[in-house]
Amino acid sequence: MTSNTILLILLALVIAFVFSYFQYLYKAKNKSKINLFLAFLRFLSVFGLLLLLINPIISRKTIETIKTPLPVVIDNSSSIKDLKADKVALEVFEKLKNNSSLSEKFDVQAYQFDEDVTPSDTIDFKGKQSNIDAVAKSLNSVYKNQSYPTVLISDGNQTSGEDYVFTFNPNNKVFPLVVGDTTANFDLKIAQLNVNKYAFHKNKFPVEVFLNYTGTKSVNANFKIALGNSVLNEQTVAFSPNKKSVNLNVLLPADKVGLQLLKATISSKEQEKNVYNNTKNFAVEVIDQKTEIALISSISHPDLGAIKRSIETNAQRKVTIFKPNEIKSIENYNVLILYQPNVSFKSIFDQNKNARINTWIITGNNTDFNFLSQNQGGFEFKMSSQKEDYLATFNAQFNLFALDNIGFEQFPPLENAYGTITSKSNATTLLSSSIRGIETNQPLMVFSEEKGSRNAFLFGENIWKWRAESYLQKKSFEDFDIFLDKTIQFLASNNSRKSLVVTHERFYNSGENIEINAQYFNKNYELDEKARLTINVTNTKTKAVKKYDLLRASNAFKVNLDGLSAGNYSFTVKELNSNSSYSSTFEVLDFDIEKQFVNPDLNKLKQLASQTKGSVYMPNQVDALIKKLLDDENYKAIQKTIVKKSPLIDWIWLLVLIAVSLATEWFVRKYNGLL
Repeated sequence: MTSNTILLILLALVIAFVFSYFQYLYKAKNKSKINLFLAFLRFLSVFGLLLLLINPIISRKTIETIKTPLPVVIDNSSSIKDLKADKVALEVFEKLKNNSSLSEKFDVQAYQFDEDVTPSDTIDFKGKQSNIDAVAKSLNSVYKNQSYPTVLISDGNQTSGEDYVFTFNPNNKVFPLVVGDTTANFDLKIAQLNVNKYAFHKNKFPVEVFLNYTGTKSVNANFKIALGNSVLNEQTVAFSPNKKSVNLNVLLPADKVGLQLLKATISSKEQEKNVYNNTKNFAVEVIDQKTEIALISSISHPDLGAIKRSIETNAQRKVTIFKPNEIKSIENYNVLILYQPNVSFKSIFDQNKNARINTWIITGNNTDFNFLSQNQGGFEFKMSSQKEDYLATFNAQFNLFALDNIGFEQFPPLENAYGTITSKSNATTLLSSSIRGIETNQPLMVFSEEKGSRNAFLFGENIWKWRAESYLQKKSFEDFDIFLDKTIQFLASNNSRKSLVVTHERFYNSGENIEINAQYFNKNYELDEKARLTINVTNTKTKAVKKYDLLRASNAFKVNLDGLSAGNYSFTVKELNSNSSYSSTFEVLDFDIEKQFVNPDLNKLKQLASQTKGSVYMPNQVDALIKKLLDDENYKAIQKTIVKKSPLIDWIWLLVLIAVSLATEWFVRKYNGLL
């Protein structure tokens, strides 16, 4: 409070005293107790009102003690129970969480994790995945810019996420508390099996297998891959204490069209503690056709390689790059991609007038727009020589096929000539364009479907930057590649549109997300947001039926069928208002990744502790861990002095006091006949 404010308050005291004295005591014949009481009330009222006018700022100091956070994180995945360490893990977790000495020094926060990180409400060790990387990212976010230790109760076996050793903040100590038997037992394991989902009939498809061995002596193992009762490949694999892993590459025949379920197995004469990880089921769908795509360009550009790599991530697609004068006949191809057409494309357009092959046209700075206007009927171009950068805006009402917004608005701009693009036919806009945040009301990417012919247009070059940006955002090309795959899928088919379109995989691994998407279109082929979609899922062996409702997503309806046991399933999606339906089948393969482990990953946890300058502890060393945390002088509580300033006018009780004082004065005067 300033000196000026203090002087004003003193002046207010004087004024209030003088005013009350003059009102009730000055020249009073009888200075009774009632007069003195009324003078006091008037003094309070006047002084209170003057204080409100002065409105001094009142400061209050409070001292707050802030303890160092101590996250205690327990692994809630089923691998803890499979290693018979669930009771020990829960025991040490409770001991750390409820330790009074730790609670006095630290702000103990209890968490559990499997696929995600959550507060430790119900620990049941039934998680289907172990994502220690998510723990690191979550703690880095919650305790940003703080120095704190972390106790991680886990077996160290991670089944999803990035390498957690380098995700934890190296400046904050992590103390792994290892649960599970660390004794090395004899174990053969199929660590990983890589195979494409699709293979082509009468071809051979590659299978890559990584085999691991834990043991102290040399052993010969038998590895085989079988299709039903037929053994497709069998070989002997030698292991020793110095050779604990083997990488096999096998070519298998694709002799039969359809979904082929295969089993890889490794075995030996030695007895093993865990035989579940000796077998891995996998599936390959053998198809008898391939989509041939001709990518035609007269120039070299990074877009060409990006488009080819992206499309060919689907084994059903093959992209061949040509110059316009190199392709003799376009009838051998299912889809044409014409990249920045100019007059050299004249023969291509002439051939396609008869062939009527679905086409994707991509324009850019080297496009001859006059030529393009004359040789296709979808759009008319009035373009200048000025170049412009166009940003994308996703159209959530797009309904030609199901596609989520993969972050188009955050992608770098595409470059194209500045001008006016006018549609001459019915076209559906997927992406509209804007220039420096101002909408142009013109398309950036559109699709058309007319008279049995389908076409797509992308008005801008440098789509390779979109693929790169998608990878930077998601650490994967998958979202962008799905976007291009669905574009090609639309162009590769001339089937008339169905009112109910359902997309799903033919097989899923147990523990994976089992998601089925559906779209329902009305008579005008507009996505019907009021559709009522249900799905009946039947286990073909047990005949057990489950019914679900499909929930509305951005531009489709979705249902998640997580939790289905391994087996074959048939299903029917039905729209209740129109009775339209779609039926198909899928299979859930028997594969529980959490049962693959026979020991904790002690080396990984030691590496984590070393990276963060922490230490590894065993369950019988929990007291030593507690002592270590209590003795560490780097973690001390911090006292903060918090000064809260509030103006006097915010004090509601002062207003109440003034009101009570004035009311009491009035009633006393009224009662004593002084009014």
